[in-house]
Amino acid sequence: MRRSALILLVTLSIGAIASTALRRVSAADSRSLSRSSDVLLEKDADLLLGIIPTRTTMGKLLRDQGIDLAQSTALVSAIGSAFDLRRVRAGQPYLIDRLLDGRIRRFEYEIDGDRRLLLARAALDGEPRFVAGIEPIAKVTTVVAIEGEINRESPSLTAAIDKAGERIDLALGLADVFSGEIDFSSDLQPGDRFRVVVERHTREGKAAGYGAILAAEFFNDGRNLTAVRFTPDGGSPGYYDTQGRSLKRFFLKSPLKFEPRVTSRFSKSRQHPILGYARAHNGVDYHAPTGAPVGAVAPGVVTLAGWTSGGGRTVRVRHPNGYESEYLHLSAIAVHAGARLGQGDLIGRVGATGLATAPHLHYGLRKNGAYVNPILEHRNMPPGEPVPAPMLTIFNQERDRVLGLFQSTALRAANN
Repeated sequence: MRRSALILLVTLSIGAIASTALRRVSAADSRSLSRSSDVLLEKDADLLLGIIPTRTTMGKLLRDQGIDLAQSTALVSAIGSAFDLRRVRAGQPYLIDRLLDGRIRRFEYEIDGDRRLLLARAALDGEPRFVAGIEPIAKVTTVVAIEGEINRESPSLTAAIDKAGERIDLALGLADVFSGEIDFSSDLQPGDRFRVVVERHTREGKAAGYGAILAAEFFNDGRNLTAVRFTPDGGSPGYYDTQGRSLKRFFLKSPLKFEPRVTSRFSKSRQHPILGYARAHNGVDYHAPTGAPVGAVAPGVVTLAGWTSGGGRTVRVRHPNGYESEYLHLSAIAVHAGARLGQGDLIGRVGATGLATAPHLHYGLRKNGAYVNPILEHRNMPPGEPVPAPMLTIFNQERDRVLGLFQSTALRAANN
């Protein structure tokens, strides 16, 4: 009995000593342990990241990743329940979260810069079953101001925007705002300046495009142009000058957004570069790269979308008030006869078809059946509808607010 008690006492003493020692180790060395190597956990899944390739289907993509037929069929069915599979685009990123035993835990597809398709396995056991949904991509939006100048180093809007450290999307947006007032192919002059207040999106710390342009100023060839974004009750957002007059004209000043230069103007007699003799040049030629998008200068109905002997691929559009516009030498046509178009809608892409020596767009305009000079005619176009009189007070308040952002916001200048 005494021997058993002695063994028990020794055991308890050793346990007490060990416990005290462990507490001391825990208290004294916890920081040292935290600095040691991480505990390695056994890998349980593969994360596959990729880009949708060209000329593939979702089923083929999944099978190429080694996903078995039962799961790929279930995945495709789930995707189709939430998203039109015909709208899956090459070049978009996707993610597959696959367990080591081959079961798919999660699938993601980025629809565009704003939305993501997400599929998750409803249960890890039993037949493969997935739940699909579309969710917004989280972004952080800040309001910033950007400014730039047209000069020898930055002779175009895109070059000036690029020098400001911004993306071409902003140049497109700014060109669209002033499309009724400035032909960005021919009206820009050295010394022109601009500044713009715009919503800028970031995603996971990286640039993710732009939201609305809230206000913009363009100092062009002695003119001071101001644009304020405003949405009348029951209407769509538009841009107005400081007096509430619309900046949108009945006709755009150019069917091309920006960058192209005028290589041949409207003329009653011009030496044709291929035919070799003088004849009327019933339009304006814009130099532009093959594939550049061409937009309708005004709302209308397509009267011709096909081939003409000299013009190659040609589109003609009938507009109200007796006008008809035409677009020649296209590399591709995006519309068909009878289609109704809105201002700026894509009608085709720049090319060199027909009697053309290089890629360019021939843009012609007829009024009551007779050709007129597009550049001169556009200058006489009336502006769009102004802000309704009952809303002028609200407009003035919004104008003062957004123009004040140029000074009050912690804004980013062009060369920061």
